[in-house]
Amino acid sequence: MPLLRTASAFFISIAFALGLATASMAAASTAKGQISVTQVMAMLDQASSNPTASQVLTAYLAGVGETAAIIMDFAAKTDGSPLAACGTRIALDDKAVRRALEAQPKGRWQQMAATPLIVRDMIKHAGCALAD
Repeated sequence: MPLLRTASAFFISIAFALGLATASMAAASTAKGQISVTQVMAMLDQASSNPTASQVLTAYLAGVGETAAIIMDFAAKTDGSPLAACGTRIALDDKAVRRALEAQPKGRWQQMAATPLIVRDMIKHAGCALAD
């Protein structure tokens, strides 16, 4: 997926440009170039003490959250039968992200794409149902 590769490259380039990337963070993208659970967890861990890490994390989570909400809104408001319906509006915060990612097997974090896990968790917590 070119968009995911672009997002991952963007995330990594920001980290390098801001001096945040360590050797382990630089290698933490998945083999497909996606933003990994390892990368997001590192930003979550650093955000409270590093303003730049907080900004990078906020930008990433805002992009994920806004995009997922727009897609679900579009799916619910199409002409004809809705493709999706949610009990509540999709929401995202750092605590929910941490819980969703920590639920994954830790030994696989470096090769697990974080974004799909976060989006699935948002959809689940909003009580969304998707049409077949």
